[in-house]
Amino acid sequence: MELSIQKIEALIRLSTIVMLVLTACLIGLDSQTKVIFYVQKKASFKDLRALVGLLYITSLAAAYNLLQLCCSSFSASYKGTSLQSYAYLAWLRYILDQAVVYAVFAGNLAALEHSFLVLTGEENFQWLKWCNKYTRFCTQIGGSLLCGFVASLLMFSIASISAFNLFRLYSPTKFMHLKL
Repeated sequence: MELSIQKIEALIRLSTIVMLVLTACLIGLDSQTKVIFYVQKKASFKDLRALVGLLYITSLAAAYNLLQLCCSSFSASYKGTSLQSYAYLAWLRYILDQAVVYAVFAGNLAALEHSFLVLTGEENFQWLKWCNKYTRFCTQIGGSLLCGFVASLLMFSIASISAFNLFRLYSPTKFMHLKL
């Protein structure tokens, strides 16, 4: 059973969608309530701006990958068109894949940095440690960050496949000339 590069890309995109949706669900459904000094305190992802941003970024990235997955099933209709128009579509796909990878990776890094501040606290800014009080909240956020970084790695491989699909259209001997 031979897998073509389009099928491999579709499988990677599908697993990326699963990881991104799992990341968004783990973040969006995470909250924990504790009674501290007779007052109910609730920790939620809305308290950390980086997690709100990561929720939006992963949701949009999952929607983008779903759109690309649907469009790849229609790519057979582009085979009959000219190589020049196919090259434009390959460039667009390559640039969008790169942008989504960078956005998701940057969102994950920002959320990781914010999570470290929640984990360790910062006495100079009078930020308290949360994870000694809200352990389930912190554990679930850690799991969502792990899923987000796995999704980033999967999207890096998708961007590599997009680069391969783009640059195989060009001649190896003449700089930036399409193969005829």
